[in-house]
Amino acid sequence: MRPTVTLAAALAAVLAASAAALPAAHAHGLGGDVAPPISFGEMNVTVSTQLDPSDITAGDVDSANMAIRFFDVDENRTLEQVTYRVEVWRSGDLLARNAFFDDDGLLNVEVKPVLDCFEPDLWRCSTYGGSEHVSAPGALYVHGEGRPSITGPIFDKGGLYNIRVDIEGATSPKTLLSERLSYDTFVSVAQEQMFSLQTAEAAVPLVIKTYYDDVDNVRYDPADDSVSFDMPFDWSPDYVEYVTVVHEELQFPAEFAPYAGTKFAGYVDGVEVDQRVLLLDPYSIEGTNIAHFLVSGAELQRINRVLGPDHEDRKEMSFRIVPQPEAAVNSMGFFLVDTKTFEQKPTTVSVAWDSDLAAGDPIPFEFTFFDEGRSLLKDVRYAYYLIDPDGDEVIAEAGTDAADPDGIGLLSMEGIDYQTVTLPEAGAYRLDVRVLGTGINYDPAYAGIGSTMIEIGQAPPPREQPAATVPGWVRTSTGYWVDGAVSDSEFVSAIQYLIDKGVVVVPPPSGEPAAPAADGAPVPQWLKATAGYWAAGDTSDSEFVSALQFLIGSGIITTGGGR
Repeated sequence: MRPTVTLAAALAAVLAASAAALPAAHAHGLGGDVAPPISFGEMNVTVSTQLDPSDITAGDVDSANMAIRFFDVDENRTLEQVTYRVEVWRSGDLLARNAFFDDDGLLNVEVKPVLDCFEPDLWRCSTYGGSEHVSAPGALYVHGEGRPSITGPIFDKGGLYNIRVDIEGATSPKTLLSERLSYDTFVSVAQEQMFSLQTAEAAVPLVIKTYYDDVDNVRYDPADDSVSFDMPFDWSPDYVEYVTVVHEELQFPAEFAPYAGTKFAGYVDGVEVDQRVLLLDPYSIEGTNIAHFLVSGAELQRINRVLGPDHEDRKEMSFRIVPQPEAAVNSMGFFLVDTKTFEQKPTTVSVAWDSDLAAGDPIPFEFTFFDEGRSLLKDVRYAYYLIDPDGDEVIAEAGTDAADPDGIGLLSMEGIDYQTVTLPEAGAYRLDVRVLGTGINYDPAYAGIGSTMIEIGQAPPPREQPAATVPGWVRTSTGYWVDGAVSDSEFVSAIQYLIDKGVVVVPPPSGEPAAPAADGAPVPQWLKATAGYWAAGDTSDSEFVSALQFLIGSGIITTGGGR
């Protein structure tokens, strides 16, 4: 632990370090992306793509700007007189391809979506506006304040768009590179789909705003008020590696009670996802509660690891959201100040946490970032620090984010983020928050630092786990199974029944539960050997119970009602 005296002192190191590193960062947003850099002469150069508006919903815009910048990441310097070849792809279909020239290296192209292209090759529907540059044959160029344009089946549907950019020339219109510099960037366009949830009382309208692909098979389960839906998706590792984020947005009427709370569990293909994946936004649309699934590429890879190689052949993604019991919540709000002048910035931060959680518990802290109009700030990069009552820094999170390892700081795409921390002792802690910037270029308009105090209580004494009890006659039945007189499925069903009825008492397994096993999943051979030793009296009850805990944790035995 490092002693910390003032907020300015606490953040001085990261201020200097991150300020120097920002130009070299690569960030991903729904409406913008920065590709990894490539060596060019003595420079590291890359391309960024930014849409305006950044959050496009198909059908809502008839014109959008696509800004493509070619720059030196080490000096954050835009290179001039650049010849670009730009391709736009969606779901493996080429939508547009053309060359463009720009004097200052920041190419702005007007994109005009066109519906109802019936050509087998969609690119044949695209047309281009601009004049051929005299020194860059074939490249479109517009003098003055105008922009070249693409009119075609682009941004007309929701989904992930791949903007491929080749740099054919730079620093002079007559300078052609011996080898093209090629970059892939990705932007998402939303599409709204309307559904109805049939509850016991009424039909509840649901809007799903999908940024990836069409969703279907929307289901409401009144038993737990859960909502599920499916979407086409390629789980092959080669594809998942290139996916930045899968974003699905569910919009519920505010009066729909099950979704008026703040606690939810989320699942993707049956695997419970991290708290950062599922966010509740009651701020953006009046009278509406929005639940965001933001499944990062790192989380997709984790799900593949949990479910194993067979899952990689799956061509669909299944989502499920389940309301959870509410808990008492503490919250604190504070504003940020400029890091140099300490004048107030137009940024406020709210921090909330479960007041029932105490020292020693993993505590999810919810960070929410607002602008001066109390609208959520999007694509926020931030850092936070916790300082204990003795003035020692116990937690410092200011580095790269697993959700976007190419960026600086932690990323809050929708202005809401969760960070789970475990504090060693009860007491009053100081929480320092610094916003590094917003958007892929770290816009400093809302950057600043702020501080508040939070109180963490003392954990109650640990509760005793129920003792493991196994009646003696179960030993005989287990022996029949080990000898082959009873099948795996019969044994599993019998043990499951005995656990559900309380005849066999098994403490719950610790750690993260595995995904549910498929029906008829075989019992591991090593476990049968363990059971055989127990049936013969060579091992203790606790070792047999540990084996049953494995069956529960792996989903082979499902307690509380069976399969």
